[in-house]
Amino acid sequence: MRAPTNHHPPERSLFHNFLRNLAALVMAAVTFAVFVASAALAGTAAIAVESATSDNAAANSFPIVRRANSRTPADTSTIRGANYCYAEYGGHYGMWSNYAPAITERDLNYAQRLGINQIRCFISCPAYLSNSNQFRQNLLHLVRAADQRGIGVMPVVGYSAQMRGEGRPGAEEWVKFLVDTLGKEPGLAFWDACNEPDYPPTPTNRVASRIAFARQMAGLFRKLDGQTPVTIGFAYESNMEASVDDVDVLVFHDYLPTREAVRADIERAKKVAAAAHKQVMDDETGCVARANPYDVTLQEHMNAHVGYYLWELMIVWDGAHGWGNVHGIFYPDGTIRDPSIPMAVMGIFRNHGPDVVIEQPDREGRVTRTIGDARDWLANPNGGWHAGLDIAEAAANLLESAQLVPLHELPTRKVELLRRAQEDRPALKTLLEKDITALQPYER
Repeated sequence: MRAPTNHHPPERSLFHNFLRNLAALVMAAVTFAVFVASAALAGTAAIAVESATSDNAAANSFPIVRRANSRTPADTSTIRGANYCYAEYGGHYGMWSNYAPAITERDLNYAQRLGINQIRCFISCPAYLSNSNQFRQNLLHLVRAADQRGIGVMPVVGYSAQMRGEGRPGAEEWVKFLVDTLGKEPGLAFWDACNEPDYPPTPTNRVASRIAFARQMAGLFRKLDGQTPVTIGFAYESNMEASVDDVDVLVFHDYLPTREAVRADIERAKKVAAAAHKQVMDDETGCVARANPYDVTLQEHMNAHVGYYLWELMIVWDGAHGWGNVHGIFYPDGTIRDPSIPMAVMGIFRNHGPDVVIEQPDREGRVTRTIGDARDWLANPNGGWHAGLDIAEAAANLLESAQLVPLHELPTRKVELLRRAQEDRPALKTLLEKDITALQPYER
């Protein structure tokens, strides 16, 4: 057989050999890179799966009773909840005495927008005793409106003094009414058979009596509705430990004043729950008057993979009653008081670490110019009213945006109120003098 003839000049053959070798090297490098990337992705996926498995270990190991297609979560660590009643009327009794579907739907829209997936609502025995048919319609509206927005409901059951008395007259009829009304509603997530039977913690004989009543009511709910998990909202984790057999899900409340204390309380609750083969959640937390900031306590609960219901969705205050001066996210018009609270619900927190960047509000000389403008206006008895307001607004924006003053009384709000009112030069003068004092330390 004749040998093949080389039709290319020697230099072109060498060049083509070089290109073929280079292409082979490139392909080898690409193959190796794809292999490494695939391995890395596989490793990341494995870590993610391991993490998710770890986070959901309690849900997988300790399933809770739940109706198909209900808002009861399989894993209580996924709960991002809030206690709820109207901002108007001063509290839960006022809400049920003045129930308004439009207000309910307004508030639930706020909750939905924030990503709240559960609400906890105290239900009123007096409203039931006053007009049971109307109360049934109101309950159904609340639970169905919540369900339409992807939100589950935990009713917290209150009782009359008579129901708590010897023989519990009327208690079973009350529980049966609630189960008959809501037991098959998809929006029903849990029953809280009794709130804080362990509070106040003294006298001890009364605490024991209240806890015995709560256990009895929990048993009644479990008997009449075997498909909705039942709990008791204990004020203290230590009292929760003694009632693990009386409930389907363990609940404690946490209003402790330090991260370490909150963390320790959560860890004790998790250990008790694991030993009892049950899931656990915190259905009351967050109070500025108890040194229990929302962003601190929610971060600790999220880090520990424990679901929560913060207190509370609305800023509840009728001018004399309610917890709105120490609790709450939303005003009735959908505005908020403290942006750190909704941000915390979304899992976004302030940086408490060593690597922070401190604001320098006079970097471009705006603080210095604003102080100068304010002094000029104050020195001029004929300074224009609106010009003075503009200077005050610039000062307020600097103070507020750079967080140079406490924000419980917003500087910009003070300016806005002056703009809405009749001209008040003494008030504007006082405000500008105060703003100058606050800004001076930040001049370059």
